[in-house]
Amino acid sequence: MSSRFAIFILLQATEAWLRLPRPERNAVATAHVAGSLAKYPALRMRYFDAEAFSASCSDLMLIETEDLTPYYDFIERLRDSPIITTPYFKVVQIIPAIEEGFRAFEERQTAG
Repeated sequence: MSSRFAIFILLQATEAWLRLPRPERNAVATAHVAGSLAKYPALRMRYFDAEAFSASCSDLMLIETEDLTPYYDFIERLRDSPIITTPYFKVVQIIPAIEEGFRAFEERQTAG
């Protein structure tokens, strides 16, 4: 059974991001997030707004993959982009997880 990884990336929008007009925000996100993500078809991303509910992070990115190499490469691209270098966002925390990891563990124990 192969593992399915879920990586939760908690982000905090900076004042530089909030000062951008919304059409410019969309252009930056399309170019640097969606554009980078398109290079890695093994990755699936979901994006959530949290600013109305949390002071610790404004946004949450969920990346799902079976292979951590494309995830790593995507993060390197993101780190080199204005998303992080301007910075438009600060990374608050990254939480990697294995979907149903306990079930895979139990299967390995039964098989061995």
